Amino acid sequence: MADVEVGSVDLVRSAQLSVADALAAVGGSVDGLSGSEAAIRLARFGPNALTSRRVTRFGVLVRQLRNPLLILLLAAAGVSALTGDSTDGGIIALIVMLSVGLGFFNEYRSELAVAALRANIRHLAVVWRDGTQQRVEITELVPGDVVALSIGDVVPADLRLIDVTQLECDEAVLTGESMPSAKTTTEQPATDTPMDLASCAFMGTVVHQGAARGVVIATGSATAFGGIAAGLGEHQTATAFQIGLKSFSKLLVVVAGILTVSIFAINVAFSRPIIDALLFSLAIAIGITPQLLPAIVSVSLSNGSRQLARKRVLVKRLVTIEDLGNIEMLFTDKTGTLTEGAITFEASLDAAGKPDNQALLYGLLCSEAMLTSSGAVGGNALDQAMVSSPDAAEMFDDAGAVIGFRRVGVLPFDHDRQMTSAVVADSTGLHQLVSKGAPEAILGRCAGSTELAEQSLQALFASGARVVAIASRPAPGLTTPTATDERDLELRGFLTFVDKPKAGAGASIAKLNALGIAVKVITGDNGIVAAKVCRDLGVDVEGSFTGSELERLSDDELAAAIPHTTVFSRVSPDQKSRIVKVARRTGADIAFLGDGVNDAVALHAADVGISVESASDVAKDAADIVLLDKDLGVLADGVLEGRRIFANTLKYVLMATSSNFGNMFSAAGASVFLTFLPMLPSQILLNNLLYDVGQLAIPTDAVDEEILSRPSGWDIAFVRRFMLVFGPVSSIFDFATFFVMIKILHANHLEFRSGWFVESLATQTLVIFVIRTRRVPFFRSRPSVAMVVTPIACATLGALLPFSPFARVLGFTALPITFFLILLGMISAYLVLIECAKTLFYSALAHPRRDTPTHVDRHTRESCVARRGLPHIDEGDQTGVIVRIASIGTRSVNVVPSPMTDATSIVPPCCFTITAWLIASP
Repeated sequence: MADVEVGSVDLVRSAQLSVADALAAVGGSVDGLSGSEAAIRLARFGPNALTSRRVTRFGVLVRQLRNPLLILLLAAAGVSALTGDSTDGGIIALIVMLSVGLGFFNEYRSELAVAALRANIRHLAVVWRDGTQQRVEITELVPGDVVALSIGDVVPADLRLIDVTQLECDEAVLTGESMPSAKTTTEQPATDTPMDLASCAFMGTVVHQGAARGVVIATGSATAFGGIAAGLGEHQTATAFQIGLKSFSKLLVVVAGILTVSIFAINVAFSRPIIDALLFSLAIAIGITPQLLPAIVSVSLSNGSRQLARKRVLVKRLVTIEDLGNIEMLFTDKTGTLTEGAITFEASLDAAGKPDNQALLYGLLCSEAMLTSSGAVGGNALDQAMVSSPDAAEMFDDAGAVIGFRRVGVLPFDHDRQMTSAVVADSTGLHQLVSKGAPEAILGRCAGSTELAEQSLQALFASGARVVAIASRPAPGLTTPTATDERDLELRGFLTFVDKPKAGAGASIAKLNALGIAVKVITGDNGIVAAKVCRDLGVDVEGSFTGSELERLSDDELAAAIPHTTVFSRVSPDQKSRIVKVARRTGADIAFLGDGVNDAVALHAADVGISVESASDVAKDAADIVLLDKDLGVLADGVLEGRRIFANTLKYVLMATSSNFGNMFSAAGASVFLTFLPMLPSQILLNNLLYDVGQLAIPTDAVDEEILSRPSGWDIAFVRRFMLVFGPVSSIFDFATFFVMIKILHANHLEFRSGWFVESLATQTLVIFVIRTRRVPFFRSRPSVAMVVTPIACATLGALLPFSPFARVLGFTALPITFFLILLGMISAYLVLIECAKTLFYSALAHPRRDTPTHVDRHTRESCVARRGLPHIDEGDQTGVIVRIASIGTRSVNVVPSPMTDATSIVPPCCFTITAWLIASP
């Protein structure tokens, strides 16, 4: 088989070959490839990476143009140009191109920044190169490489297995089967179903149990996983932030649809040209659409990701930054997060707690780590600390084997048994079974009384030590141990390890608590040890549960216990995910920080999954955020960044929807009593473009402390009410402008359009100073410098356009100085009225009326509790009233009724009377 060309043997064919022939078929050996040969093959086969979505200019441009209204408007403008009005059609096309270009530039720049950040996340594999074990980038694997697999690893390529030890792989990602698949090295018969090949391991599957080595047969898109990925593309579950954006978009579509049709119908009813009416109504529809919202969100999130990257926090999915800002409860492991994470071997003790090296000797015999010239390799941190200790050095020979013993067989660690076992033979040939693992698991399998050992164990736990128990028994004739062999053991003693509390961890927890985030410790370690670490850090341990105690609780009982429990200890992977899922049922947003394969399910279950660079591959793949340093302190910074980003995004949403809705309302009213279009379609689009430019500085704006101090989230009902309240207030001043232009200045159609353009742009852009904060603007909340300069500059530019050389082309004409004097007064009055309305609006929400009884069922209550941000309003169809949710602080949620008129009652009734009078006045 040595003459077979590398790459000509597929996985099915390799499974039919013996191990030796399979290695020969890919030009490899059990010692792996040389570095030079690997480089040659990498150049030939390419990197071991799936074809992922690349950032392209065309792709970003398509997303900018994916707007049916935009396409329809351009088509109508084309018809207008062909029917004689080429100037207006050209202006419309130019303004649309500028608007699209603005969004394209910001989004493309953000996409490139994200791609650069994602490139920093690395995945490594253990391979044999030049006869030694090395850790290399997974993308550098080539056919013929020999790869080591251990529990928790994601299989990095399609492999033909060459030796296995109790190997089982979770292949649900490919087959959908929940049960892991047992693996072997035996040749397989020909099959049309590659996934049935027990002698192969497939890219993307997870090592559930055991260990193995395999030779790489296929990489990248040539793998089974790569074929599926190429067909499906990348798809990820929508986050709460994305769901909120989608709901907001639906709201805009409904509002824009109703008003556009109404405005078009009114203009047609008044016998205006259909093309003009269509262009006008489409321009108005585009005006209500916050076209720059994707760019604002992209710029905010990418800026946030860069800020976090400087603090060594990598965000895999940008939208999770906002979700990070919403978290109210964080479940974290102990080791490396609350402690230094540097495990050191401390002592070898007998069952009575006295020094005795016998426990260390037996511990080395079933260690999954090996001692090499470059240090400890393989196994977990405890194994590596044990084999690297000075006391252990005297027990190894030059080949790295324990002196006087030979290992015969191994049963690797798994999370159900919580122990590792090995069959060893001494110099006389006597076989023994040696087991090492969690003290509770080992003591439960020991024969005879363990009372003295348990007393010693409790004393060790109370001191804060991490403890591993060692036991053994004679095992004549046994070569391959199984779980049923782990019985009737004799306790040999304990091994203790030290992991000191991390300096600054207590302050980080206090900072998270100050942000309204409850920190819970969820660990596989002993609860007494975890509680002591918490107390050493100044954390008040309110309660503690073990995994066995959790099993006796129903989901409702667990949900009630979680808020009052600080430490969850000795929990299994399934119990971790159950805790997270039940915690989410309470309505809180949950984050989970974990780094092991046993954390993967919980990471998926959480609203925000957080892992670390040193974590297992499966944990990093499951996480949304990767910390380059395992430090809770940077999480607090991430939470603040998430809240800042969402707050600034919401500023744009609230301002855009309210002012644009007001403009549409004004346009509809003006169409009733005017004999001409109140503004040309090109002028509406130009107004919208300048307005959008004025909001580009929003991502740089400062955010008030009270907004950052609590979780926030989408509340579409709140946005809708804000629009319905402040939109009409904006329209009042539009109609006041109409009155001034017609009744006082006796303006013709050019002057009318010019006046409304200037007033509309000024009020739209300058109102951000009021809406951006719930405080008194400037005096108690100062905007950023860019936030001050940009809107004022855009409003000034709009005021100068009627006097510019472009005025005639754009349909403008010079305005009298009297208009600008009146305009200054109206703008001042407008901002004052908006400030008063804002105060009343938030005051009404914070102090709801309680004069109407109602009933709220469990489903409505849970959906209300699930909402974020303060204050929140939700609607429940219970007895025909509006149910208001006003949650003050981050913990209490008050469900109270209020009449349907509460949300809009702060708009003075006289406003609607004045509006009607202005419209009806001759």
